[in-house]
Amino acid sequence: MPKTPTPSEEIPRILFLLLLSYLPFSVNSQANHQDRSVLLNLKQHWGDPPSIASWDPNINGSHCSWTGVTCTEGRVTGLSLSDANITTSIPPSICDLDKLTDLDLSLNYIPGKFPTVLYNCPNLQTLNLSQNSLVGPIPADIDRIPRLAKLDIGANNFSGDIPPAIGRLPAMTELGLYSNLFNGTVPREIGNLSNLAFLRLAYNPFAPSRVPVEFGALKKLVYLWMVETNLIGEIPVEIGGLVNLEHLDLSLNDLSGNLLKDLFLFKNLTNLYVYGNRLSGEIPSVIESLKLKDIDLSMNKLSGSIPEGFGKLRDLRNLVLYDNQLTGEIPESVGFLPFLTGIRVFKNGLSGKLPPELGLHSKLEELQVSENRFSGNLPENLCAGNALVGFVVFSNNFTGELPRSLGGCDSLITIEIYKNRFYGEVPTGIWSLSNLSMMMISHNMFSGELPNRFGLNLSRLEMSDNMFSGRIPAGISGSTNLTVFVASNNNFSGEIPLELTGLSRLSVLSLDQNQLSGQIPSEIISWNSLTSLNLSSNQLQGAIPPALGSLPSLNVLDLSENQLTGEVPTAIGQLRLSSLNLSSNRLVGRIPVQFDNLAYDTSFLNNPGLCADNALLNLPICTVQAQSKNSSRMSTRVLAVIIVLTMVVVLAIILIVIKYYSRTKHRQDEDPWKLTSFQRLDFTEASIVSSLTENNLIGSGGSGKVYRVHVSCSNNYVAVKKIWSKGRLEKEFLAEVQILATIRHFNVLKLLCCISNETSKFLVYEYMENGSLDQWLHVRKSSFSSTSSSIHHAMLDWPKRLQIAAGAAQGLCYMHHSCSLPIIHRDIKSSNILLDSDFNAKVADFGLAKILASQGEPDSISVIAGSFGYMAPEYAHTTKVNEKIDVYSFGVVLLELVTGREASNGGGQTCLAEWAWSHFQEDHSIESALDEEVMEACYLDEMSMIFKLGLMCTSTLPSSRPAMKEVSQILLRYYPSQKHGEKKVQTEYDAAPLLSFSSTSHSHSKISSDTSGDRSSFSSNM
Repeated sequence: MPKTPTPSEEIPRILFLLLLSYLPFSVNSQANHQDRSVLLNLKQHWGDPPSIASWDPNINGSHCSWTGVTCTEGRVTGLSLSDANITTSIPPSICDLDKLTDLDLSLNYIPGKFPTVLYNCPNLQTLNLSQNSLVGPIPADIDRIPRLAKLDIGANNFSGDIPPAIGRLPAMTELGLYSNLFNGTVPREIGNLSNLAFLRLAYNPFAPSRVPVEFGALKKLVYLWMVETNLIGEIPVEIGGLVNLEHLDLSLNDLSGNLLKDLFLFKNLTNLYVYGNRLSGEIPSVIESLKLKDIDLSMNKLSGSIPEGFGKLRDLRNLVLYDNQLTGEIPESVGFLPFLTGIRVFKNGLSGKLPPELGLHSKLEELQVSENRFSGNLPENLCAGNALVGFVVFSNNFTGELPRSLGGCDSLITIEIYKNRFYGEVPTGIWSLSNLSMMMISHNMFSGELPNRFGLNLSRLEMSDNMFSGRIPAGISGSTNLTVFVASNNNFSGEIPLELTGLSRLSVLSLDQNQLSGQIPSEIISWNSLTSLNLSSNQLQGAIPPALGSLPSLNVLDLSENQLTGEVPTAIGQLRLSSLNLSSNRLVGRIPVQFDNLAYDTSFLNNPGLCADNALLNLPICTVQAQSKNSSRMSTRVLAVIIVLTMVVVLAIILIVIKYYSRTKHRQDEDPWKLTSFQRLDFTEASIVSSLTENNLIGSGGSGKVYRVHVSCSNNYVAVKKIWSKGRLEKEFLAEVQILATIRHFNVLKLLCCISNETSKFLVYEYMENGSLDQWLHVRKSSFSSTSSSIHHAMLDWPKRLQIAAGAAQGLCYMHHSCSLPIIHRDIKSSNILLDSDFNAKVADFGLAKILASQGEPDSISVIAGSFGYMAPEYAHTTKVNEKIDVYSFGVVLLELVTGREASNGGGQTCLAEWAWSHFQEDHSIESALDEEVMEACYLDEMSMIFKLGLMCTSTLPSSRPAMKEVSQILLRYYPSQKHGEKKVQTEYDAAPLLSFSSTSHSHSKISSDTSGDRSSFSSNM
């Protein structure tokens, strides 16, 4: 029988058991305390960024409630610090969080090489370092993080080869290496990752190589993204083994051969993108991928017909097949698809009639079938879903009348049906649609009279070469946003309505080749934006209004073949006209002296009463009458009086200026200067202010003066902008400080500090040795002598221009997509792109910039900003703007770079963008538009593509313009060395091709980057 323990023996045993039960709590508490200490050390190492201000040991509560911290049973298992403004490296102490499984440090500015300190994190499973500033190769021993299942290091500057060790991470399910500088080949070892579901390799300059056949072993792969990775050859049949594939994107490569039939056999495939390759042959007829939502096979060499099987794809939203060699008809069954929103099949050889059910069974948003051989009537129910944004059907053989139902389609924004054989009257309701912005119906056989009511948002109306008749209605003045009105070669009669002169935003007015009579209205002084006026070949009478000479922007004037009388107003001579035609009238008298040169030798023909001083103008020589002595003496006396009065006035002004300057300087001496720095400085406010002398003045404009100041400590220069003391300009000063104080990017001009007191405000920037792009493209071009022009040309050759374009795009991309709140500049132009000593571009002058509430969302503006020639057309009819206004302006800059023309120089058009589109639409070669001074055979392809990109960016429909991140990606494709180690954003859902255009239209593809990968877009042909 065992001995019963005594009470004295039982006590130690109980204490021992109690101690054992307490130990786990003690150990866990100690571990929790350690995690808290590690987090505080991380905060200190990262410079205490505001994003983790909640990591405060003085606030009661668990560290598990701190921003970005995830815990399990009190231990830190996850850190999510995306966009936390972390600018330093990852310290080794982070792995003291020994339970850490998930680490997200994306969208920061972490520098250096791949952080191998993470090898010591034993439980790390998810690592996201995307969109940082990391460089160098991926370590050859990256498999030392054996439990890693998700790795995303996209949008950095990693380079070299992807090591084979990447294939020795058996737990890997998601691998993102996109948007880097990898230049080796895609490692076949990736095919060993049997659990891989998501593979993102897009936008890397890999060496030309085929799609690895080993990828066919990735049976669990759901998502494969290899846009622009230098793929060549045929798509391997092994890809057919990816039975679980849902998203396949092999676009913008150099793939050739036939389109693999297995691509349409994947049961789960929803998105198929292979645009921008050299694929040929027919589209497979057997379609078993019945879950397909988006198909984009555009910009290839596909032939044959559109398969009937496409009509079985009940989930199909977008069918994009443009710029191929397809023939035959669009299957009628496509018209019955319930979710179809977009069809883009332009620039093929398709024929027959459009499916009659099109639009009746789905909310059709866009129909683009231009440049084919379609015939017959348009389907009656295109807008049955009340969602149609635009239909683009120009350059076909369509006939008949327009569907009456379009007259009630309030969603319509763009109608482009020119160069067909439509006839009859345009449905009355179309003219007054509330959202209609563009109506291009030229080169048809429309007839009838115009209504008296037009839509308020109508900004472009082109209706030339039809059979319209009657008077031009006064009601057109209700379209206050109208900027282009072209009604040439019709049968209009009567007088030009006086109400037309109230359209203050009108820039192009062409009413030539009609039967208009009466006089040209003299009340035209409100046409301040008018650049082109053509009233030729009518029956106009009376005198030319002198008020024409007061139109500041007028560039083209054609009043020929009328019955105009009287003298040519001398005021017209003050205009900067590139084209003038007053021939075949009844004008008399001496022509203005400004036109007395050979540039206008055909401008005055067939006017028997005109004369000139120059015998070479095909006009009689004017008779000079001697002036009387009395008249001469009187003129001398008057001149003497004028000179004396002028001297008195000038002296008074000088005295007033001296007195004002003395008072201002005295006040400045009394007011203390306040310096607010945004960078590390090597100067004081006193050294800057004391250097603001006339000797250092380098520029002066509407917003203030700019000085170049030498900093003796560093032997460098800074630029100092002095803001004029005006209410609006002080707001610009505050806006610029607010914007630039938060921006850190290589391609955005660095604001060093601001200096101010009660009376003066100065902004101090880094100094740009090479001035502005405008100076190099235009000012220097006009001022360089013939002996020095070669130096100028050599300095800004095509590679430098491309470098500048890519750099400026990077800066704008950062502002639009990488700032916590998007920033729109609102005044992008060549004079606001500055160049450093190496011709790196810096976006400058943020006085008109605006921070948006959220990306892509329109925001209100109180005043119209921008510069003529660069302003997006939506300014004409809305105060709601978003980033796309910057894209338009940047497109104009691209056109400047490739053509050498100024933004306001459109020849016979309103501006450069208008001229470029007109040049393109009229089937002129792109080569003839390029700047001969830099064009060489080896650059022709690049320059042509950038010209097209400029056209895309200047689409008049904002939704058809690409986002700046896509523009930047395209430019970097041609100038990859422009990638700097700054924070970048790249979308993993690339777009339908950007650079495919019809030669007669504004045919653009909008890029969308939402999480669905939807490429739905309306390519507006403007």
